[in-house]
Amino acid sequence: MATYESDLLRLLEERGYIHQMTDPDALDALAVEQVVPGYIGFDATAPSLHVGSLVQIMMLRRLQQAGHKPIVVMGGGTTKVGDPSGKDESRKLLTSEIIDDNIASIRTVFERLLTFGDGPTDAVMVNNDEWLSALGYVELLRDVGPHFTINRMLTFDSVKLRLDREQPLTFLEFNYMILQAYDFVELARRYDCRLQMGGSDQWGNIVNGMELGRRLEGRELYGVTTPLLTTADGAKMGKTAAGAVWLNEAQLPAYDFWQYWRNCDDRDVGRFLRLFTDLPLDQIAKLEALEGADINEAKVVLANEVTRLVRGEEAAQTAEATARETFVGGGAGEDLPTISVGEDGIRVGAALTQIGFTASGGEAKRKLAEGAVKLDGETVSDPGYVINVTDGASVKISLGKKKHGLLTR
Repeated sequence: MATYESDLLRLLEERGYIHQMTDPDALDALAVEQVVPGYIGFDATAPSLHVGSLVQIMMLRRLQQAGHKPIVVMGGGTTKVGDPSGKDESRKLLTSEIIDDNIASIRTVFERLLTFGDGPTDAVMVNNDEWLSALGYVELLRDVGPHFTINRMLTFDSVKLRLDREQPLTFLEFNYMILQAYDFVELARRYDCRLQMGGSDQWGNIVNGMELGRRLEGRELYGVTTPLLTTADGAKMGKTAAGAVWLNEAQLPAYDFWQYWRNCDDRDVGRFLRLFTDLPLDQIAKLEALEGADINEAKVVLANEVTRLVRGEEAAQTAEATARETFVGGGAGEDLPTISVGEDGIRVGAALTQIGFTASGGEAKRKLAEGAVKLDGETVSDPGYVINVTDGASVKISLGKKKHGLLTR
């Protein structure tokens, strides 16, 4: 492990955030000398970010904890174009009104995790549409275009992936890396921003911005990327069979969010505690050293701490209480995912998919055949079984030992 002088790089290193870094010695010295404004960009393609973005949000939190200034850049402008990174197809284009609504919704999570204000280390949220939509096309071509070669742009992974798979890459998306590079320059001008952080797939875009800043402004800029975050079994962080694990309550109930962390792989507990909680490292070391059934205690701590940070104290307490009632007491729990059933009832397979426990009818049939499905504690295997619920009553539906929900009328 590298030895750094600055609180910032020490904190990022010891908690596992650093994958690649440009000129570590110079950035380390800068972070000792002054407050370093640093940014990460987030596109506003939905009303909520998902767990895959949480490591980046936590990076901004660490930046502020170390005495520096986080800049949250919402991609109101770049969302209109679409980032080709990691995509196999073009992104659906959204209206300005939808993008603005998405940004307002996304901001609520940042307000829990960062301190906003006018002070030197207070966070700010800016929208890159403010400067990108004001750019004249000829002006952009003249001032920025000469610093990018098509030869080099074609070597970037985000472009190569689409071309290698013979998937269409529009000229609109091809411009994305130029706009992101320009963001870094504009932020350097407006906020003296010196650092861009992001996931490992953003390395090329970050380097582009640094080089453009040096050529246009003569500024020394820096970049840090995080490792590609996958779970111990190789799955992409934040994706489940039932869909994305959203950060906002409106897109995913607190109990489901809590359960995502409670159900993590034993091998991920220590890493997740370092990345996604503020617990001291010595306490994390004790928790990740637990073995056998005791590791579940660490998972509950992880679920509580992350839910507390992202959703608030009340959400964490309610989710844990519901889990204890469901798993230990055999009860139904007031915070379980719930769907309403009509007077004609619902087939058990359809209920499993509708409540989000299975991704398709085929998966539901397999789970039923395996004997993994229970209604009020009784195993059901017939996919044609119709669940009827009387007025004011509820039926508890369970898939395995970890997924429980309610059918009401």
